[in-house]
Amino acid sequence: MRALVVDPGLSFKADYPDPHPPNESLVRVSLAGICGTDLEITRGYMNYRGIPGHEFVGRVIQTDDAKLAGKRVVGEINAACGHCSFCHAGLGRHCAERTVLGIKGRNGTFAEYLALPSENLLIVPDSVPDEAAVFTEPLAAAYEIFEQLRIGPYKSIVVLGDGRLGAMVALAFKAEGHQPIVAGHHREKLDRLTALGLSTAVEQDLTGSYDYVVDCTGHGNGLMRAIELVKPRGTIVLKSTAAAGAALNLAPVVINEITVVGSRCGRFAPALAALESGKLDLRPLIDGTFSLEDGPRAMETATRSSNFKILLKPS
Repeated sequence: MRALVVDPGLSFKADYPDPHPPNESLVRVSLAGICGTDLEITRGYMNYRGIPGHEFVGRVIQTDDAKLAGKRVVGEINAACGHCSFCHAGLGRHCAERTVLGIKGRNGTFAEYLALPSENLLIVPDSVPDEAAVFTEPLAAAYEIFEQLRIGPYKSIVVLGDGRLGAMVALAFKAEGHQPIVAGHHREKLDRLTALGLSTAVEQDLTGSYDYVVDCTGHGNGLMRAIELVKPRGTIVLKSTAAAGAALNLAPVVINEITVVGSRCGRFAPALAALESGKLDLRPLIDGTFSLEDGPRAMETATRSSNFKILLKPS
């Protein structure tokens, strides 16, 4: 099959071996999304070798589950062992033995085909087009915030970061009836988010204090800026998995009794339900679609600060 491969640099392969999954479903990938983690992986993050990518929509072409045969699907990216205490508690996303699609021990979505356990796959409603369904994984990460926290009405919320994840987190807040401010450094992106009905601000000009601050900066210093902006007894949500560390003074967290919540992957069902309901449309965030053969150029395009989401069309 055709695929993009990290080994250790990124290259296109026209004859990469097809997956032959034992006891898993085989999916033909229709669209795949490029995110910040994928870009970091091409730079050596996680020392990953193989096919990157974890955002996708596709169609099941081989499966032992009759309900999935021929269906359009998206897939939870963590493939857990199913036997440990975390798995028994329904927390397979934290299974120590898990593989992660395109990130850890498992080939990902930047290919014509991928394999995942059948229990990881969710059928996409007919009303949700591929160009929207491909956002399910990052949108699920945004909706994880609502599973972890009960955010009441009239709370002040700042989303730090005007990139891919920051935009989706802010749009999820808006879809759920909140009025977040997106704070970033890129005027062009902020103007686009304003056009989508969001309040925006240039991050360095932002003042005041807020009930909730969500760090989507992707930088190690994002937490320090969040500490500066959160109210005493407020809550910081960390969505960034920055590859580089940063100096950190935690004294204000103690003094101001700040709650810090780490937030990573989320369940796909709430994200799919939001897409099906029409509460939000993420397609305006798409800035280009590339073939696999043009994958290296697609990855370079995704690094440009003016772009939100770049897609690959493997099939």
